[in-house]
Parts: sequence; structure tokens; C-alpha cells
Amino acid sequence: MPDHDSIRAVRWTDSGLELLDQRVLPHQETCLLLEQCSDVAQAITDMVVRGAPAIGVTAAYAAVLAARVRYAAQPADWKPAFAQDMQQLAQARPTAVNLAWAVDRMQRLAASQQGDPVPALLAEARAIHDADIAANRAMGELGAACIEAGSGVLTHCNTGSLATGGYGTALGVIRSAWAAGKLGTVYADETRPWLQGARLTAWELVKDKIPVTLLVDGAAAWLMQQGRVQWVIVGSDRIAANGDVANKIGTYSTAVAARHHGVKFMVVAPSSTVDMDTASGADIPIERRAADEVLQAGGQPVAAAGAQAWNPAFDITPAELVDVIVTERGRVERPDRAKMCSLMAITGN
Repeated sequence: MPDHDSIRAVRWTDSGLELLDQRVLPHQETCLLLEQCSDVAQAITDMVVRGAPAIGVTAAYAAVLAARVRYAAQPADWKPAFAQDMQQLAQARPTAVNLAWAVDRMQRLAASQQGDPVPALLAEARAIHDADIAANRAMGELGAACIEAGSGVLTHCNTGSLATGGYGTALGVIRSAWAAGKLGTVYADETRPWLQGARLTAWELVKDKIPVTLLVDGAAAWLMQQGRVQWVIVGSDRIAANGDVANKIGTYSTAVAARHHGVKFMVVAPSSTVDMDTASGADIPIERRAADEVLQAGGQPVAAAGAQAWNPAFDITPAELVDVIVTERGRVERPDRAKMCSLMAITGN
């Protein structure tokens, strides 16, 4: 049975880290080769790579680059400069908890190294990458099991192979459900202002031969009112201890509309996205991006001269609007703090 999975956005090579430049998709498929940790940090900030799991994988490989450069320059005293590189890397995008998680994991390993740290760090980065793909496939099966045959699903932003190590979180569920013959229709919001749905999700699904129908974000509620959607399936950049979910701006309004229309709402994310040190969504830092992203499109002005813009990159969907959270550890229905603690206690937190 085909698994509709042919895309990888992050690849390690002997020369450095290769990133598929998501800013120029779908019209160009351009890969950038990065050899410096600082260049990777800038690429994360500039959204060459985006999506919390993909950022975590990318950060792990960036740590390898940092160690390679710093050890070559000062083999006897490379760790202080490496620590500075990790500090810069961790600040590249504040909302995605996978970034800090990966940086911390690589720092702890680096601190224990004697001699050349690169082989151990590279093995760790590859393990993080492989584990992410395996987790996505597990989540795909767990999430697809919730979906009844003939369902219509709506997704927001991009949560596929481009946003992860491979296969995807929410799109992983969609891939698995499509391969199992469960889906009647897949809908994707455009996702303003970066149009991740139009440029990336639609590109992924078309490339992997899954039919997709695109709609403007403001049409989602009307689509639900028409009875065309049974599930909204989204990813997350951080899940708080009480089950509140940070995701791409527009997710909250979609969740509100879904609850009003009796449409189920599923959040799919690896357990590394669950931040048990953050009590609720109110404590999650929300990245604010440049006004030009809203006031312009493709570098051309679309708003009246002199207008201002408010451009939060994420919003918070309260746990009470979430029907199920799917991680590789299992599913949590109607999440709350007790259920999230139980989930994360399976192998410890």
C-alpha cells in the first residue's frame, strides 16, 4: 500500500546541512547548503525551515556544525564558544519548544565529551531525526484510527514532511488515513500571511498524489456549516501542561468554529512538543513578526499606505476546544493537566 511520503526538507551531508528553502516553494525547489551554526540560526529565523519538529531536527544538526567548527579552531577549549553558539541558536524562534529541547539535549551530550565531539553529536542528531520520522508514522496510525471512512478533513498551516523530519504530524495522520481509504476530501486553509497552506501543504499533497482543495482561512466556518468536514487536524509548536495548544495564527478561530458546528478537533504533535514546565497557554511566549508580512505580498504593498499591522505568528487554542491530542506515546481525549501528566509519565518527563 503506498504511503504517499516522498519529501525530506532536512538532510545531513558530509559538506554540511542541506535545507529545502521553503520560502520559494512551490515555484522553486532550491536547497541551501549551510556550514555554520549561525547560518542555520538565521535560516530558522527567516523561515527557510519551519515547523516545530523540523526546527528541532535542524537545531540538532546545527549543533554538529558548531562543534565541528569550534573543535577544529580550539580543540583544547572549544566548549565555551560552542555554548555561545547554542545560546544564539536557541533564540532563533521562541515559541517552538522543540528548538530549546533539541539545543538542551545536544548541549548535555557535548558537555560529556572528551576529544572530538563531532561523531557522538552527529549520531545523536541522526537519532533525533530518525526518531521523529518513526514518531510521525506512529502518530499517523493512532490519529487515523479515530477517523471514520468517507470523512472530510480540514488542516491549517503546514504540518507535513516540510515541517518535520519526514511524513508529518497532522499531515502524517492525513497520509495514513488516505492510504487506508478513509478520507473523502482533504481541505487546506491558505494560512495567511505566509500562505503555508497554499504554498506548502497543497504542494506536498499534490506531490504525493493526495487530492487537496484549498480555501481562504475565512471560508473554514462556512465549509463546516455545509457539513463537508468531520475533523479539523492540526499540529502544534507547543502544548502546555494543561493541554492548551500553541499553533499557527488562525488555529484558535478554526477550533471555535469546529466546536460550534460539531466538528471534531485533533492536535497531532510529538511528545517533545509537550512542555510540562509551562502551566497553561497564557505562559507560552507568542512570537510577533514584522508588519510587512501582512502589509505586503510577494514584496508588493497590498494595504493602504500608512496602515499598521498586528502580526502574531501563533495563537492559543484552549484545551476545552480540543477533542484529542495525538502523540507517539498515545492519544489524550479531552485533555487536561491530569491526563497530560499521565501521558508524559509513561516514560518520564
